[in-house]
Amino acid sequence: MDCHRLYKYICQFCFSIQIVWGLNEVILLNPPEEPVSGHLLKVLYSCDEPAAVQLECVISFDTGTTSTLLLRHWSCVPGNSKIRTLKLSLPDWLVYQADGIVPDSQWVLSSILRVSLRSNGSDGSDGSILVQDVAALQPKPSLSRPIKQHQLCLAWSTQMLQKTRRTSRTLCPLEKETVILLSSIYASTGENFGITKTLHAHSSEDLEYLRLKAISFPWSMFSIWIFVIRHCQERLCGVFHHIDSHDNYVTPALFLTSSGRLHIQVTGEPGESSAFLCPFKVPLSQWCQLNVVLRGRMVTVSMVCMDNEQQMVHSTEHIFTHTVVLDDTEGYFVIGGGKYIRGVEGYYGPLVYYRNRISPYRMSEVVVPELIKNVNLTGWLMTCQDFHLEMKEKISAYSLEAKQREKSGESCTAAYHNWMVPLKLQCEPWEASVPQRRHAAKLANVLVLKHGGRKVSLASLGRALRSLSLHKLGKASKVGVISKIIPLLLQAGCLGDNQALHLSSVLYGSGLGVKKQPNKAWLLALLSAQKDYRLSLLRLGHLHHQGDQGIPPDTDLAYAYYANIAKQTSVDRQKPSSQQTFVDSVYLNNEEVLQLQTNENHHIFQWLKLQASNGAAEAEQAIGRMLFWGQQGVSPNIQKAVRYYERGAVRLEDPVSMYDYAIVLMQGHGVKKNIPRAITFLKKAMDQGFAPAINALAWYYEQFERDYERAVQLWEQADLHGSPDAAMNLGVMYSQGLYPGKAADQFMAYKYYLKSAERGHISGAIHLAEMWTTGIIGHVERRPTDAVLWVKWAAEHNGYLGSILQKALDCYLKSDTLRSLLYYTMAAESGYAAAQFNVAYICEQNMGGFLNPAFASVCMRRYYNLTIKSQNPDTYALIRMGDLLYEGHDEQQKDMFSAAQMYKLAALRSEPQGWYNLGLLAEEGYRLPLSLLIELGLPELYLADNTLLLTTLYKRCRDSEGAHSYLPCSLALFNVYLQSFQKDYSAVIKFSSAAAAVAAPSILLIILSVHRRHGLFLH
Repeated sequence: MDCHRLYKYICQFCFSIQIVWGLNEVILLNPPEEPVSGHLLKVLYSCDEPAAVQLECVISFDTGTTSTLLLRHWSCVPGNSKIRTLKLSLPDWLVYQADGIVPDSQWVLSSILRVSLRSNGSDGSDGSILVQDVAALQPKPSLSRPIKQHQLCLAWSTQMLQKTRRTSRTLCPLEKETVILLSSIYASTGENFGITKTLHAHSSEDLEYLRLKAISFPWSMFSIWIFVIRHCQERLCGVFHHIDSHDNYVTPALFLTSSGRLHIQVTGEPGESSAFLCPFKVPLSQWCQLNVVLRGRMVTVSMVCMDNEQQMVHSTEHIFTHTVVLDDTEGYFVIGGGKYIRGVEGYYGPLVYYRNRISPYRMSEVVVPELIKNVNLTGWLMTCQDFHLEMKEKISAYSLEAKQREKSGESCTAAYHNWMVPLKLQCEPWEASVPQRRHAAKLANVLVLKHGGRKVSLASLGRALRSLSLHKLGKASKVGVISKIIPLLLQAGCLGDNQALHLSSVLYGSGLGVKKQPNKAWLLALLSAQKDYRLSLLRLGHLHHQGDQGIPPDTDLAYAYYANIAKQTSVDRQKPSSQQTFVDSVYLNNEEVLQLQTNENHHIFQWLKLQASNGAAEAEQAIGRMLFWGQQGVSPNIQKAVRYYERGAVRLEDPVSMYDYAIVLMQGHGVKKNIPRAITFLKKAMDQGFAPAINALAWYYEQFERDYERAVQLWEQADLHGSPDAAMNLGVMYSQGLYPGKAADQFMAYKYYLKSAERGHISGAIHLAEMWTTGIIGHVERRPTDAVLWVKWAAEHNGYLGSILQKALDCYLKSDTLRSLLYYTMAAESGYAAAQFNVAYICEQNMGGFLNPAFASVCMRRYYNLTIKSQNPDTYALIRMGDLLYEGHDEQQKDMFSAAQMYKLAALRSEPQGWYNLGLLAEEGYRLPLSLLIELGLPELYLADNTLLLTTLYKRCRDSEGAHSYLPCSLALFNVYLQSFQKDYSAVIKFSSAAAAVAAPSILLIILSVHRRHGLFLH
């Protein structure tokens, strides 16, 4: 039986009864579109018993408050419908601009005109609302409203007040002359990555006057903390420099030379530029404060370094022969490396710029910032230095002992056996070790014996310690083991293993199995990021982008980290390896996607192989893609992938396979490089109109033939087909001035980079972000917020991140939940939304109770909360976060407002559960905020009857995508109809209950006969 059609007939029957008995009515016939004064409003009304009609205006402000204004009130006498015309009189502050007589008002979000028919209360007061009608009035911004033409003479006091308002200026908050350009610590790899900052003119006219006056006679100071690990490997490296709009170095530019001395450069009038070298050197592995003071033509450079609480102070002065010019609103400042220079290998600390003054300070009174003290970089390095010396001593001693045994005739194998079953009862002095380091000492001995008595490097010992910790973790099923392996990971990190540093940082940052220590987590992330470890760069970019774990948010600093790994991602994709895997966003609550995960022995993969052998080009493509990039759970195997590419290209002449095979032939990936053969296949694929092949052929002409005209012609052809690579390459041609017959044009390059990025090209996104970081004078404004989103998107395509995600998924599918959680946490702490969701989901499921319930609850809340902050959060996370806010936890009460906001976001993405949960909140008596209903496109329901609101919400739920939602939403809607019917016609129901009992069988037979006829028609 078709339940949907039966439900429809029952609803129609109910509505027909409602029409017969419904006599109360009130309608706004011609409401205005916006608040106006003097509008002639017509109201249609009728009632079946004496009642009152009430006209109100409900106004919502940006402060969250709502005000209801009574406009008119009159009686309704039973009878035929009547129309009343009245002059609408709204308050002046809602209609007109403030002018001294018309007062200022709060910012109005919305205004609603409501007319309601109310029953007369027994005591003469207004009773309940019988029916009502509403109309939304779109308010204008204050300055867009008309000015009221006052008809009366103003009192003297009012006139004076009006004049005072016109002549007086609103005072802005005091503007600071001190600018903090960097408030955190930046780990610099010594490459062309740094932090870009721009300054604006003072909003204070007095300060701006002083700034402009000081451009040709600067009176300012720059103060920066720096920690140098290694002196510059080139002639100069950037510490802090200023670039103007013509891409020239201007005042000030501070560099570090290869010998460790400071190079200071300033500019004067056009064409004038001078520099000098400081006589002192910047020491290694010490925090130093560098101060550059500008007093007209005189520049003072001072340095204060901290070495075990002792200060080392240096200072020098230099007077230039020409005028020194500093316009700090021109161009941009760079901390570290930039487009034209590499940065210093080490760490940059807080940087303060005193714009119009020089801070009074004494070098002897310099104090290390609390930020640097809390991270305690020097303490870590000193501990590691001591550990290095101890391990080197033990490795040398073990090597010497192994060689002595070999001379005495004992084989290495026997020595290894004797070590495993020790007989001697006394230890040599050098064999004594701190208890926490005994594992490292034993492992060093094993490695020496394994290598035949030869010395092993500290790096190999670090890798062995990390492998040992992961081995111990693989045998465990509870998180308690993590506290036991964390010392091994820290020791491995001390010995230079960046993966161990990153894993330790993740554990201390998340509190998984260990006590949460944000400062220590930050330190470990800084250490591995400085060594260019990709996932740590991604993690620090995320922390500074979101301002998570107590780290101050800084979009420009986040960009510096993201840009680094984004560039590496672009390079990594050109060098595929077994260590990289395609980044695939798999959500653990999606059973369909989980079932598609496969491997070379899985039935899905075997079925694809069978289809490929039968000549199915799509199957050849799918298998080749899986093997080459490591998709859908298949381990990367480039050599096997090439064989499928070749078979699809040669046997099937499939354009996709011909293109893929040509690319690996050109790059030499998994096959010997063969350019002529590659060009043959590219031309065949191009003849079939395959755009990527056209782009690749153009690249060949540009790289090998240097035929730019032919290359550009092909790229433009491919661009018309929507090729992201073609748009990217055309952007490069315009940027570098290689486009035939045209000069370099950065704005044209920008247009093509934007087009390429929007089509999903990683390098195009990186180039676009670079341009948004600095802007293009006269064409493109600086957009740092958008720039960081593009490099973040590019960085999250890194194959090493994909490898971590694949390990996490494999462990989950094998029911190794602990290791799956660990790997997902590594990716989640780097800001990857799908991993954050999966960590929350695993904590929520807590299968087997392997997590402490309290930790599981905190984990679930934290990572669902992180998930919903992403650009495209999963709707399940929105619903679950709404549920958690609704339920409350610990000492926190229910947060109905925030829960409703979560459900709203889900509803806006066509998630039926969002509409359903909003309906449940309304049924419980919670009044949905007007701002929420406005976003849902339902502002008129704010003052509507609750039945109308519920009906609309459940209808939206029923009509959303997804067959699973139809029945529960329909039942909820039917329940609303029944409750409304029972409420409105309870007397009628009692009066006609006997008649209904007699008529019910007849009605049911009629409905069934109609349904039967329709059923036959369907057949």
